[in-house]
Amino acid sequence: MVTIEIADRIERIARLNDRARNGLDRSSRIVVTSGLHAELADEKPADAIFAQARLIGAMRRCTFQADTPERDFASFEVDGIKILMKIAYYDAELIYGSEDPADASIARRVVTLMRAEDY
Repeated sequence: MVTIEIADRIERIARLNDRARNGLDRSSRIVVTSGLHAELADEKPADAIFAQARLIGAMRRCTFQADTPERDFASFEVDGIKILMKIAYYDAELIYGSEDPADASIARRVVTLMRAEDY
């Protein structure tokens, strides 16, 4: 059984993850693996920009399974490519893992988008 305190903590982390995923947290980063970027983008700079826009749009619309209540992992497709999205929690300097991902004052989020083979 999940206590109210634990459920509140999970929901707080989920809301912070949503903010990071939607580009509303200035301290978070969104990273795309080089393999995914190469597979999505052609050689023209404009094509790379459009590919990134499709990728970010799909990430923002993705749905989460019931077993990811913190909304920190999802999979979805863009241009027929299976993509994984994972959120990691770091300290303020992005060096070590965060002591408390529920505390936005000390936790920084890195949203990584990758192909399944990159995982």
